Amino acid sequence: MRLKNYDYSGNGLYFITICTKDKIPYLYEIESVGDGVLDVPQQKLKEYGIFVKDQINEINSVYEKIKILKYVIMPDHVHMIIFIFDEDKIINRASISETSRTPSPTNQTIPLVISAFKRFVNRKTGFNIWQRSYYDHIIRNKKEFIEICRYIENNPLNWINNNFNQNKWRGTAGAKWR
Repeated sequence: MRLKNYDYSGNGLYFITICTKDKIPYLYEIESVGDGVLDVPQQKLKEYGIFVKDQINEINSVYEKIKILKYVIMPDHVHMIIFIFDEDKIINRASISETSRTPSPTNQTIPLVISAFKRFVNRKTGFNIWQRSYYDHIIRNKKEFIEICRYIENNPLNWINNNFNQNKWRGTAGAKWR
């Protein structure tokens, strides 16, 4: 759910999560888990995951004032931090009254970018792989930004540990640390 009366075309950082329909793992697979205790699983993007990666790169090359700063493609979802930086909006906002400030939700930058992203990936796959809507969080300060970046970086291993017993993927199910 979007925040009421929030301008999602405003300058700032947005943490976005987009899930696949029915949480089907279309995007990547675990290729190997290694054979040692310190090994980490090797992941491989599936064909649809490659489409997602290509579309993220396309966003970064096409839009002048929008960048995906960080992202991770998971088996059944994508996390990304979208940065909107439009110096013209900083100047224009100062002169706009509070009541007329928020554009309608259908013409705001974040919803438009996410809609185009989903549409282009769907066009490549030939069917709709995405669930309806997406999750968003407006990043309000440096601490949140750092925490979310860490979350994104650690998400692949956390996903495996949450979906499989931590020791199971290592092949040591039931083993106890000494």
